[in-house]
Amino acid sequence: MMNFNIDEVFELAEQIEVNGARFYRTAAQGVSAFGHKKMLTELAEMEDQHKKTFASMREKVKKSTTNLNFDPDHEAAQYLQAFASGFVFDTTRDPVDLLKGNESIAQILNMAIGFEKDSIVFYLGLEKVLLDEAEIQHIRSIIKEEMGHITLLSRKLDELD
Repeated sequence: MMNFNIDEVFELAEQIEVNGARFYRTAAQGVSAFGHKKMLTELAEMEDQHKKTFASMREKVKKSTTNLNFDPDHEAAQYLQAFASGFVFDTTRDPVDLLKGNESIAQILNMAIGFEKDSIVFYLGLEKVLLDEAEIQHIRSIIKEEMGHITLLSRKLDELD
């Protein structure tokens, strides 16, 4: 197992948000209904904000030596390492590659819900290794927003039926 590096984990978190924003923007280009296009664009903008939050946290982490929580069995670190290695989901794979351009809005929403769930699971693991209460609160607020995205996407999916 590779050594756990919190800087790399924040880099992954940033990449998850970049991928999410690209997915939403690309999906928005493929839908014709203005409401759907607007919703997907707004979700992309929220992911942009999350990326900025993680970039800021990452800079703080680089300057600090006391940012990791006590994890004697290294479970949280191993959990995050499983993510970093692509065992949980592949953060190196661009979700835009999954779009063929002919997806229905329902297919796009279902894919997006899956991505949001994956990111929440990742952030829950990240939260467990942070020591700084302010950073933990940032992660929790991002988790809450991602949960809100799932609620929004689910509601939009229900409206289609």
